[in-house]
Amino acid sequence: MRLVILDNSDEVSIWNAKYIRKKIHDFKPGPNRYFTLGLPTGSTPLGTYKKLIEFYKKGTLSFRYVKTFNMDEYVGLPRDHPESYHSFMWNSLFKHVDILPENAHILDGNAPDLQKECEEFERKISEAGGIELFIGGIGPDGHIAFNEPGSSLASRTRVKTLAMDTILANARFFDNDLTKVPRQALTVGVGTVMDAREVMIIITGAHKSFALYKAIEEGVSHMWTVSAFQLHPRTIFVCDEDATHELRVKTVKYFKGLMEIHNKLIQEDEQPEAEKQ
Repeated sequence: MRLVILDNSDEVSIWNAKYIRKKIHDFKPGPNRYFTLGLPTGSTPLGTYKKLIEFYKKGTLSFRYVKTFNMDEYVGLPRDHPESYHSFMWNSLFKHVDILPENAHILDGNAPDLQKECEEFERKISEAGGIELFIGGIGPDGHIAFNEPGSSLASRTRVKTLAMDTILANARFFDNDLTKVPRQALTVGVGTVMDAREVMIIITGAHKSFALYKAIEEGVSHMWTVSAFQLHPRTIFVCDEDATHELRVKTVKYFKGLMEIHNKLIQEDEQPEAEKQ
């Protein structure tokens, strides 16, 4: 397990985007070899998406041979609703880069058979060869995707009823009207994310510092589903200083002492794609 501690959320976004770019470049994707990327929604990854768009516009990154699988989607919210995760992903990333629409997979919260939709999503991930890098954010209660406290750590993609804390947190996107916030969502399971070859968890802000503490310094618990990734062979947590407030000083010093090693993970030749061919 790695923990990368950066000064602020802007630095987190830059570091994340460079890391994702390098993983794609090192994979050398092509027509018969797609890089598979698991993606989150919410405010946490927005800065990362902006940097990825910037890299694409500069010619240093292409999504032509990338397949994406999003973590979750609300049940019953129209696809074109401004707060649907389909709208979020297209407005925040997909329409600004060269990904092919058929390669951007998002769960359909309006499918006639929600259970079948979840099973099909798992099948599509498997057919794509599994996820190379799954990126996730967390809630203040340590949930990843919509795997609320108490979720099985072996769970797969399924319908999930949202906890009141999550509904309250998401109300800001629905005019602070709780009656407008969907009560259910389709979500990948903890086990689905654990199957990825690598997992990156982004944690920023003091309001998530206790969740980071639970994820890093305490044991694995289904009440803090993010803690499951202690068991993953290749997990990287990326956080800002504010998110470390609940960690022991010794823990912070140890991981900060590894930053020279961590920064080597994002070093690469930044030649534009066109010049490499």
